[in-house]
Formats: sequence, structure tokens, C-alpha cells
Amino acid sequence: MPRDPLIGLVGKPSSGKSTTLNRKLSVRHLPFKEREHVLIRPRFTTIDPQRAIGYLQISCACARYDLSDRCKPNYGACVKGKRSVPIELLDVAGLVPGAHEGKGLGNKFLDDLRQADALIHVVDVSGTTDAEGKATRGYDPLQDIVWLRSEIVRWIEGNLVEKWGSIKRRHVAIKANPIETLQNQFSGYGSTPQTVARALDRLKLKEPLEHWSPETISSVVNSFTDEKFPTVFALNKIDHPDADKNISKIAKMQDPQSIVLCSAISEVFLRKLAKQGFVRYVEGSELVDTREDLVEMGEADGGGLKELDEKLKTRIENLKDMVLYRFGSTGVVQVLSRAAELLGLVPVFPVRNIHGFGAGAGSNAVFRDCVLVQKGTTVRDCARKIMGDAPLAYVEGAGGVRVSEDEVVEVGKNDVS
Repeated sequence: MPRDPLIGLVGKPSSGKSTTLNRKLSVRHLPFKEREHVLIRPRFTTIDPQRAIGYLQISCACARYDLSDRCKPNYGACVKGKRSVPIELLDVAGLVPGAHEGKGLGNKFLDDLRQADALIHVVDVSGTTDAEGKATRGYDPLQDIVWLRSEIVRWIEGNLVEKWGSIKRRHVAIKANPIETLQNQFSGYGSTPQTVARALDRLKLKEPLEHWSPETISSVVNSFTDEKFPTVFALNKIDHPDADKNISKIAKMQDPQSIVLCSAISEVFLRKLAKQGFVRYVEGSELVDTREDLVEMGEADGGGLKELDEKLKTRIENLKDMVLYRFGSTGVVQVLSRAAELLGLVPVFPVRNIHGFGAGAGSNAVFRDCVLVQKGTTVRDCARKIMGDAPLAYVEGAGGVRVSEDEVVEVGKNDVS
């Protein structure tokens, strides 16, 4: 059966990775009056990866059919057409330079990494921690991006080159094509033939595999890494005075679409104040309301919020100026959303009643379930993901129209069935 997408969080020690996982991505997004600020707090060790549930914000199908008031998800929440869908996250313990050679138990960490479909690389953009996570000043965080990718490439390339002689002989003996041969080697990294094909298409190689030079092999591994591990760079600690120059430098070297600016500590602070009843804060937005703000907006009781002392008022105003107003948010929701965009994840809404979108007899609720599938997934694969190996008679889409099992699922097309 098709497995659920898995997003891995990577980064050196002290980059803010664990804070990102514990505090930012695993909070349920609920209506303000009902929000309990439920946090999933796995106990991390220094060796084994840990899993947690993040909540990806998407546009729900209920808004498309003007049924937001009846949308009651079985998991997550939906507020005015903005739905929070569970997605699994993997915390890979802090990597250090030389991991591919076994440094810092690096082989174990890299081995865990192969399970991920996409990566979120949390980078300390303040430059106040060195390559091993030790306190310093003036460190260039671009080095972290370069060496982490290098560790992954050298790990894959080392495994391939070690067996290249026998790989070539078998390739020639059975008259295989390059996709088949490489898939046999890369399947252990969670690859598919499609992944390998896209990696080779990028390079437009004409030379037979048995004649590939070491430089060609290296190019193939680099291209495969790009396809197998699309990466979002979460530039953390953006409120530090040294962050701006480092952000500018990284932005010149990386695709801007792969970068999200973050302040994990600001997110922790705001959620703590909201939980304690000092502010009204909606995750992922630039808005933070205090009691005084709400009174000015016409809520006589100030939304039931507590009074702030001068120290807290100053901290909130500074946070607004340095993070929220300047960057638009703390980067919380955007990190996970950007990773989902890289994967091309498509939300699919299976329903029992295709005409009313309900959950069955006696229920007024609609769109109770939502699953995430990767781009290119067919209707048949979706059905298998939802129903397992149960026999499939036919599939109906919105309006009761029968849908071919071979059709691809896209947002707004075959995504309600």
C-alpha cells in the first residue's frame, strides 16, 4: 500500500531543530476559544530518531462547496475553510561534519534519513554556533547547508562506488537499462524508478552506463539527491542582529522558494503567553492582540485576557517590530507548508455520500477525513491507501460522476470521492 509522506527534520546541534519539532510543528490548530495548545512532546534521545505529528494547513474542500459550518474533521481541525491535516515528522538526531565516515554515529543518522520524502534543514542563521553546535560568533551558516548536503551525497556516492565494478558487469550481462540498474542500488533510499528517471533526465546523459567516469557518477548522485531529498531551509533565529547579512548571503546561493525565515523562540514565547491568557495569537499570522488592543476594537472585556505588565508589553512590541511585522510571521506554518509544496502533496477528501459529502446516515458533518498523497498519484492508488486491498467496484467524484482509476488526483480534480 502507498505509505504516508514523511518529512525529516535535520540540522546540527543547537540549531533549534528540537524546538522547531516540539513547539512549532506539532501544535493542533484549533479555534481560539477552544484552543488547548496541545503539544506533542516526544522525549528525544541523542541517537534514535523520534516521530511526531505535525499539522499542515491547507484549503479545505468545505470552502469550495460553502459548507464550512458543517466541516468537522476526525483529526486536526477546520476553521473557516482552513484545515489542519496531520502529517508525520521524523527528527533525525544532530549531524556533524564527517557523518558519512561514521563521525558522531553519523552512519546511523544517515541511515535513518533514508526514510524521509523531504527534508527541513533547520539552520542557525545567527552565526552564533559552529559546525558542531558549540557557541561562537561570526560563523558562516552557509557552511552548514553545504556540508550537510555534502554528507548525504558522499554517503550515497560512497556506497555506489564501492560496488561499481560488479554493478557494471551485471548491467552489461543482463542488458539492463540505466534506470533498472540504478533503481536496484537506490531502492534502499526509498527511491522509485520514477525518481531515478527524473534524476537522469536532468543530466541528459548519452554515454552508456558501463563507460561512466567518476565525474559522471558524481553528477548522477547529485541529481538523485535533489530528486529524493527536496529540502526546505528553515533559517532560524532571524531576530538576532547578525542574521540579516547571513540571510542575504544564503538567498544568493539557494532557490528563494526553498527558504523560510523563522524565529522558533518567538513562537514559543507567543504560544506560552496565549496559553496563559495574556494574548490572542493565531499561529502562522502576524497578529498578536493584547487586552488593550481588543478593548480598542470594541470588546469591552478585552476578550477575557489578562493585563500585561510593562516588561511584557515591551517584549511583545519588540517581537512585533523585529519578527512579525518585518517578516510577516514567525515562520511556523510556512515551514511545513513549503515542504508540502516541494513534495506536491495533494489533499484528498474521501466521503461516504458523494452528493452531500457526509459521513453517513444520521450525521450532518461533512468532509470528516482528509489524506495527503504525493503528486502523480492515481485514483486507484488513493483508493488503495484509504481502503487497503478491499475490492474496488468503481469510484465516483463530485456530482456522482464515475472516475477512471488511472486518472491522476490534483487539487480541485478527483480530490473528492
